[in-house]
Amino acid sequence: MTAIVLLGPPGAGKGTQAARIAERLNIPAISTGEIFRANMSEGTELGKRAKEYMERGEFVPDSVTNPMVKVRLSAPDTANGFLLDGYPRTLDQAHVLRDILAELGVSLDVVLEIQVDEDEVVARMLKRATEQNRSDDTEPVIRHRLEIYHELTEPMATYYADQDLLQVVDGRGSIDEVSERIFALLDGLNK
Repeated sequence: MTAIVLLGPPGAGKGTQAARIAERLNIPAISTGEIFRANMSEGTELGKRAKEYMERGEFVPDSVTNPMVKVRLSAPDTANGFLLDGYPRTLDQAHVLRDILAELGVSLDVVLEIQVDEDEVVARMLKRATEQNRSDDTEPVIRHRLEIYHELTEPMATYYADQDLLQVVDGRGSIDEVSERIFALLDGLNK
């Protein structure tokens, strides 16, 4: 079984790399967005509650998110492992994840943090905003999102580093170059 958490700022390429890692390891890449959409489309009680928050433009609180993650990690397709992309986002969620995994008899293998220079992330996200007509993704908005990310994630990175689980990946360069770094790191861990 392989259990991976993927960290990185918005625009670091987490979604792209998550899909590549999942394909290579034959495990599902699980994002909170995917969990929310699945629960909403299935009309679950948690999905209805998540939808209410999302429609108001608010973050879905841990009281809704954490139980959804627990249910998702208990699904049959996670028998060989999983990759979590976008969860945990806070230290509190990291503690909940630890408890969920302990209950499931699973331990994390590695936490991968894709690090990219902030100016490069801003440039990538502005390019993506132009390509996808996201007029709300302006430089001040992007920089604010990055500030929030760093504020929430730095304590989590320290938490996982203290457990010798954190592996930092240089997120500069092409998608293939970043994938090669990740796969080399993962191959080294499995030896």
